[in-house]
Amino acid sequence: MPGLKNIQSTYKERQQEIIFNIALEAEQRPLLESGLWFHDDVRNNFYYASYLFAAAVDDSFELPFDREQAKQKAQDVLLEILMLQNRQPGTELYGHWPLGLNPVPRDASPHELPVELMGNLMAYFCKRYGGALNAQLRIVLNTAFGHIYRSDFYRKPVVTFGHHEAKYTAAKLIFGTLFADEILLEDGRQSLKDTLAYIRTKGMPEYGSLPWFWHWVQAFTCALELVPPEDTELTTSLKEMLDHLWNVRAEFYLRGAWVGAHSRGWPHDVPGDANVLHDYVQFGDFQLPERMPRTEYAGLLFYQASDEILAAAMNRQTPVEVRKITQKVVPTDPQPQPLLHSYAYITEEFAAGGMWERVEEFDNEQLRWAFSLPVSGEGSANQLYFFHPGQGYNEGDPRHQSRYMEVLYHKNVIISLFPISQGEKNTIIGVLPQGEWKQEPYTLYGQVGETYFVIYLSHPYQLQERSRFIEVSVAGMPGGVIVEALGIKKAAECGIIGLEAFATAMAHKERNFEVGEVLAANYTNMDGESLVLSISRELELPQAQLNGIQISLDHYSV
Repeated sequence: MPGLKNIQSTYKERQQEIIFNIALEAEQRPLLESGLWFHDDVRNNFYYASYLFAAAVDDSFELPFDREQAKQKAQDVLLEILMLQNRQPGTELYGHWPLGLNPVPRDASPHELPVELMGNLMAYFCKRYGGALNAQLRIVLNTAFGHIYRSDFYRKPVVTFGHHEAKYTAAKLIFGTLFADEILLEDGRQSLKDTLAYIRTKGMPEYGSLPWFWHWVQAFTCALELVPPEDTELTTSLKEMLDHLWNVRAEFYLRGAWVGAHSRGWPHDVPGDANVLHDYVQFGDFQLPERMPRTEYAGLLFYQASDEILAAAMNRQTPVEVRKITQKVVPTDPQPQPLLHSYAYITEEFAAGGMWERVEEFDNEQLRWAFSLPVSGEGSANQLYFFHPGQGYNEGDPRHQSRYMEVLYHKNVIISLFPISQGEKNTIIGVLPQGEWKQEPYTLYGQVGETYFVIYLSHPYQLQERSRFIEVSVAGMPGGVIVEALGIKKAAECGIIGLEAFATAMAHKERNFEVGEVLAANYTNMDGESLVLSISRELELPQAQLNGIQISLDHYSV
């Protein structure tokens, strides 16, 4: 089973590959004195134990370790996890688990997060593998479900239409089913209907948000597995939700990469998509990376997308433009929030896109725009972008952007201006994927995989090698950046073969930066189109023009 790399494999074979790889790592990893593998996050222990047990009880695997010993090790870890639950009714966070476990897990205080997803997945694990568990573990596991049910953590209204509420909704359906609670089930049904209605008509407020999008997928897939199949109205609603979620994923998909803007992102997904296990199982059109920072339940829980969704995600021979709107919810503000406009241009070699508007996001983790390349399987960055560091930024972690950026998106070109106020740090940061890069004053030419890039800068720059990417620093802002990408196939049609030929072709392209009362960038792209982005530093009214006409966002839709 190990080493499957054939993209023609079935989703079941790809799940088996994930199960084997994680089980092997779990079996080889020594336990800490606490009887757990990890103290950073209790959930990681649950995931590893689940995979190890799944492999140990599956006779189709040829395991390089003792099956019974592995099965017992997994059960021992699961039992230790269950014993960390707060089982004292009436206490704060009753029914919950701690999150971080250092220094002594059994002394760690309960936390509100782990039960949200882990509680649902425990119920699925019990349904699928309960018959193979030892009697003690079955008893303790079912007792834990009672504590979860009585904790009422999920009895909350749907307000912001985010990942927490999605997991609460799934928990209402799962534990309403397990404990024959018709009132809770009805609450879950209505929450599901309300959530689906909102994201269908307003878009997902958590646009491109990883890893939290996968929590939506796992929660509702888990619910579909656990609610009564004869309840056709409910199962239909859950399938409609999952079809919608996978359609959202497919629209911004490029061979493992999540294209365009992200409302949030963690270091393992910015500047390189690494949370790819669910994509790998569903689509299978890229190599499984050795590094798997978010194992969760991709190998154990699955909902198959329709052929239409699969085709839309994987057939990128013809470039497409994706224009979407979404609307956030601020519970403290009764007024409707402004519409946000998301753009993406996707080809078979690369994609470009982002959000036209800058918006305050949780922990200031918005990725405004990026060029994305397919996931290589090597763990390196596959995103190219520039930004001005803002609140929360730390050197070497290219996230946490400030509000000082205006943008223009048009197919394979992105223009950014940085109207940085006097007194703010005047250096912007750029991220380059590792590849072949040619440096010229104010210009960078690169080839990464099957894509050429040209980057025009208004000011001199410096490069620094980071572990997963090349960092560009550009001082002296205000100023701007122009980036154009070109796939090698289209380049060859234009007579461009190799990076040197590309650099020669792009060296004399018409472009200009203005820095003064008006901050502007003018550029004529490979297709001869004139692109202008300008902003009055006094009025802060950006103007994005294509061939002399203001670019309109009126035709964007959900």
